[in-house]
Amino acid sequence: MSYVTRTGRLARLSPLPLFLAALAPVPASAYTETGDHLTVTVRDTGSGADRAERIYEVDCHPARGTHPDPAGSCAGLDRMTRWGRDTFAPVPEGSVCTMLYGGPATAHVTGTWAGRPVDARFDRSNGCETARWDRFVPLLPSMGT
Repeated sequence: MSYVTRTGRLARLSPLPLFLAALAPVPASAYTETGDHLTVTVRDTGSGADRAERIYEVDCHPARGTHPDPAGSCAGLDRMTRWGRDTFAPVPEGSVCTMLYGGPATAHVTGTWAGRPVDARFDRSNGCETARWDRFVPLLPSMGT
């Protein structure tokens, strides 16, 4: 597609900006009018009382809930959300992972995000799972790695 600019030069419109826009993160608020809701259950994330199960609620757009950092959690999820991709996808089967154990912590996230149901489990059983957990901080507690 071409057109003539004010200076009389011929300009060509490129599809590149559209392609790049498609790769940009899409805020989760673009998917729903009412925002999204997640329930986060974490276990064994510390010592003593921190080993007990804790359950947090997170609502986004606007951010609120019983989570210690709902705004940070929502912002982090917004940054990771991509059109057509499962934000909470597990580590792909057959991935080559280091056998570095990250501790006994586990998490279970359920609810709705970006208009999709969520039922995701997290642990720190190897390098891939630990890296996946760390990508979800602050939704999941930081383990100091």
